[in-house]
Amino acid sequence: MGDVADLQLDPHDRIVVRAATPDDYDAVADLTVTVYVGEGYVPATSEYAETLARTAQRAAATDVLVAVVGGCVVGSLTVARPPSPFAPIAQADEIEFRMLAVRRSARGLGIGTRLVRHVLDLAAEEGYRAVVISTDDAMVDARRIYLELGFVHVPERDWSPMPGVALTVLECVVSRERLR
Repeated sequence: MGDVADLQLDPHDRIVVRAATPDDYDAVADLTVTVYVGEGYVPATSEYAETLARTAQRAAATDVLVAVVGGCVVGSLTVARPPSPFAPIAQADEIEFRMLAVRRSARGLGIGTRLVRHVLDLAAEEGYRAVVISTDDAMVDARRIYLELGFVHVPERDWSPMPGVALTVLECVVSRERLR
């Protein structure tokens, strides 16, 4: 992978969304921790910060997707199917994604939207009824993407993984029409 520090993004650069390979795992871990910890969503000393850094372990139980521009990983998310421990809110007919992270220098280019659309398409292809995500009120940009793509709040499913952390559950019902 290229050196992200030297990455100059152009809105016309080709964005490739694909499954992460072992060669991507360090870049995914760095990106995800940088976004979640570096931007204040997760304390650096939390167990969740450690989970974010363990991409290889996550990839063994889920699908880790990356968005690549100019040979560099600029976005990632994790897709989990029940009964995976990485899908704590997904029901049997749902696919869940989490850990959406987009490099700050790549924001505004549609990378987060492309990654989430990929999940919606994947869910339709695999016959799932819906896609679900747990999100935090502070994640304003991500929530904007979710709402623009048709996710709706399902308040009866909101939950708290630990004291002081309140997560909002959003759901998007998918249809086979996505495949046309």
